[in-house]
Amino acid sequence: GQLGDGGTTDRRAPVDVVGLAEGVISVAVGSKFSCALTVAGGIQCWGINSDGQLGDGTTTDRRSPVQVSGISSGITLVVAGSSHTCMLTDAGGVKCWGDNSDGQLGDGTILGRRAPVDVTGLTSGVTAITAGSSHTCAITTAGGVRCWGNNSDGQLGDSTIFDRRLTVDVTGLSSGVTSVAAGSNHTCALTAAGAAQCWGQNSLRQIGDGTTTDRRVPAEVVGYSTN
Repeated sequence: GQLGDGGTTDRRAPVDVVGLAEGVISVAVGSKFSCALTVAGGIQCWGINSDGQLGDGTTTDRRSPVQVSGISSGITLVVAGSSHTCMLTDAGGVKCWGDNSDGQLGDGTILGRRAPVDVTGLTSGVTAITAGSSHTCAITTAGGVRCWGNNSDGQLGDSTIFDRRLTVDVTGLSSGVTSVAAGSNHTCALTAAGAAQCWGQNSLRQIGDGTTTDRRVPAEVVGYSTN
């Protein structure tokens, strides 16, 4: 039901998502599920829900959009990982739900959540978020980056490969970051100086540092600058 058209038939051309022909400002897609942020600031999700990633308080798959529990307004951004979802509130707080087996919800546990929970320590002061397969990162108002969840390849950037149930600072990026993006098992940030830095899995050279060595702390992308 990840297409949200009310059925389970694969489509070779675009189809409307039921009830969302208008009034949507952004979308996020995970593994076999999707979410939409509406102009009212609410979130609706659809598709697979085995880990509660739709946030409607159940684990029932949905073929058409359902409202995320308790969220009808006040949201500015939604992002999706493989089986978890996070949102940024207009107060600068972060809430997540879904699979939490690696701590990717950031609530200090590894308990899956069927409805949104606060990320510990990030109830305010956040300007942007991103989600990888099983990890999540945020930019703070100070321009620093904090990450949590799976860290098997160093994708949290804290110089270790230990999964984190609570947020940790990315080494060397306490300020000056303007954007952050997460891949499956790696993460990249753009600094105000125009440099790109990446960390995590590098087996396919996704860090861009000229090697295939995984990086547990940020490494500068060779030859890249916006200035």
